Amino acid sequence: MKNTFVRFILVGIANTIVGLSVIYVLLHVAGLSYWTATFLGNSVGACVSFLLNRNFTFQSKGSVRKSMIRFILVILSCYLIAYNLGTKIIDLLLSKSTFIPSHYKTDVAVLISTCLYTILNYYCQKLFVFSRGKALVIEKERM
Repeated sequence: MKNTFVRFILVGIANTIVGLSVIYVLLHVAGLSYWTATFLGNSVGACVSFLLNRNFTFQSKGSVRKSMIRFILVILSCYLIAYNLGTKIIDLLLSKSTFIPSHYKTDVAVLISTCLYTILNYYCQKLFVFSRGKALVIEKERM
């Protein structure tokens, strides 16, 4: 399987199942807030994601330390952007709605935010975290 996006999606399915499960348990069982639950759930999913994306999706041979630092910066940035947008989208679309309970609005915001996060995260990881092109250019320059 050569297509990194397909592999990224497969890893994303696994990491999303783990992350969303944690988020919904924290929201509905533990009673945590949207921001706390999504942050903790995504943190758990991120650990799964880093290991699988580094080894399976992008097959990175670069420094673990450098890629981990970049990975953390990317996922935090993507998280803040996507989850802010998700809540804003739901607020705009469902703010006047009285037929949808507020806790369902939060669930829908989580799903929308997760989709936004996935797309943004893929491109940032490919271009910034596990980029092969930059490593190849650096190696050629050293020769």
